[in-house]
Amino acid sequence: MSSCCGGASRAEPRAEASAGTSRLPVAVIGGGPVGLAAAAHLLARGLEPVILEAGPSVGTAPLDWGHVPMFSPWRYNLDRAAGALLERHGWTAPEAEEFPTGRDLVERYLKPLAALPDIATRLRLNTRVTGIARLGAGKVRNAGREQQPFELRFIGADGRDRRLLASAVIVASGTWGSPSPAGASGLPAIGEREAADRIRYGMPDILGTDHGRYGGRRTLVVGSGHSAIGTLLDLGQLARQAPGTAVLWATRSADLTRAYGGGSADQLPERGALGQRLRHLVESGAIELLAPFPVDEIRRTEGGALTVQSAEGRAVEMDELVVATGLRPDLGILREVRTDLDPALECPRMLAPLIDPNLHSCGTVRPHGAEELAQPDTGLFLAGMASYGRAPTFLLATGYEQVRSIAAFLAGDVAAARRVELDLPQTGVCSSDRLLPAAPEAGSSCCTPKPAPAADAPCCGSQARLGVAQVEPAR
Repeated sequence: MSSCCGGASRAEPRAEASAGTSRLPVAVIGGGPVGLAAAAHLLARGLEPVILEAGPSVGTAPLDWGHVPMFSPWRYNLDRAAGALLERHGWTAPEAEEFPTGRDLVERYLKPLAALPDIATRLRLNTRVTGIARLGAGKVRNAGREQQPFELRFIGADGRDRRLLASAVIVASGTWGSPSPAGASGLPAIGEREAADRIRYGMPDILGTDHGRYGGRRTLVVGSGHSAIGTLLDLGQLARQAPGTAVLWATRSADLTRAYGGGSADQLPERGALGQRLRHLVESGAIELLAPFPVDEIRRTEGGALTVQSAEGRAVEMDELVVATGLRPDLGILREVRTDLDPALECPRMLAPLIDPNLHSCGTVRPHGAEELAQPDTGLFLAGMASYGRAPTFLLATGYEQVRSIAAFLAGDVAAARRVELDLPQTGVCSSDRLLPAAPEAGSSCCTPKPAPAADAPCCGSQARLGVAQVEPAR
């Protein structure tokens, strides 16, 4: 095996690694859907992967939003190489048109995959990577750099600091563990850390395990993406069940076009229905809208509640705060390797123009692969949600295409790496003809209709039985 694709052109795989380095495994950081798919594709190419997962199980992120169904059916959430590996061991794929929850994704797909001897012998759980470097080279040294293997430092299940040498590294660790704060500037609001016991990030299970925390209480949701929308819809249902439940919604902008969606004009009918349900709750007074309300400060009151204040000085009081303002990558492990990242999105620079949320909202992100994801240190790739940095337009099927391309590139098959093998319907992977509760129509759409996959997120209201092809919530 040879390492490959570094430098400016990244046009051809490079065979500069020493014989000793070429015999080392490819390290895959992250045991989620994309990380396990990467391992399956590497095995199919005759390469040796080792999967390093920080959690006690594969799929720790989908398990955390396990109550949330996905927009896309099973056929868009299964990787081809992983599915083929499973079927060789007698696995039967779920019904292609069924819509899994996050928990289904893990229990019916990722755990059976991880249990296969091919994967299980190469999977290390409870293994948290703390840094990546070139062995003995440091970040500054040029001479002989690309002949040196990668050195990964990690804390193992025994709590001890250890190392692993690898010929290449695929970082598929996601962003689920790095939520953005409530503060409108991107920094935590003043007092946000001190109020941590009253704040939840992402999508709490409002109608399930967290029912008691929010029932009969006053809750403010901050954010305008699908994570926020799903939480608001669940809180709205909880308010009908538990007297005294009050729901407030704070957004940084007064423009709610994207949140409300396009109704029947939306490319994704279920997403359009979600937005219209939310609009109905706001217009009926079931949800109190605060817009614009850029959060600036969070204070505790004498009675133990929270006072949240906007940058303009407006203040509201509540018992609980749910922050759904998006995710960001944790780049700490990349400090000692050479990366070329977009300064705004913190994603590979070549990928940034393709996924920039200022330009792409839902139908315009095209497939991409090893060439766009490779980093200046030859053999280092970002993949999956980790490759998207702060952009919320990631599709799970796109992540599978990424690692297929990377595995082909690492195996020296440049033609296959460049070939697009992602097959999605023109209306996006998340559309469905399932019926949803009727809601008023919207006057505009957030999407420009194009024959390309639509962006979505795993966070769209569990009671609407919806969800996404993405494995992390969008802003």
